[in-house]
Amino acid sequence: MRPRLVVDYGLAKRAALAELRSGSVTRDDACDAHPYLLRAAKYHGEPTDKPCPVCDRERLTHVTYVYGDELGRYAGRVKVTAELAEMDREYGEFRVYVVEVCQSCAWNHLAMSYVLGHGEQSPER
Repeated sequence: MRPRLVVDYGLAKRAALAELRSGSVTRDDACDAHPYLLRAAKYHGEPTDKPCPVCDRERLTHVTYVYGDELGRYAGRVKVTAELAEMDREYGEFRVYVVEVCQSCAWNHLAMSYVLGHGEQSPER
């Protein structure tokens, strides 16, 4: 599995945290994870060793979503990292979005996105 077209949203995360710390954004506005995202983190997320940058009470959880025309009914679903390798071999191209979530304070931020797939056009599904 070789991710390509990787986008790291670290700079945007640092800017959001700086706004929070400066007081130009309230904690309620910064920690606004949708209930579905929090539920996905709880039941399908993958724990990390990184502490929450806002509350520092809990470790962040990664929730990984996949999108692509070839995915059909699987588009927009949460997948764990182990499933991505199989999908990488099965589909021509799809985009992966990794969201970091704190289940304690509801901080969430898009951490990265990248493209996977074997690169060949698949027959119509």
